[in-house]
Amino acid sequence: MPNPQAYSVIVVEDETFLSKILSERLEDEGFKRVDVAGNGEEALQKIKTNPPSIILLDMILPKMNGFEVLKALKED
Repeated sequence: MPNPQAYSVIVVEDETFLSKILSERLEDEGFKRVDVAGNGEEALQKIKTNPPSIILLDMILPKMNGFEVLKALKED
């Protein structure tokens, strides 16, 4: 199994409780960086600033849904 310390993750989730649980679990597993974004626009800004190895993306988000985020990432 790959070493989680080699990977960074962004959790894109508008439910605070879920994003907290996911990010804490990923940090406990030893991922080198875990970022959290509460909406699609914030996620795109963080992804462009600090590209992650893994994106955990909720599809139903405020401001910009997950499908729009994926489209923007694909176009970039």
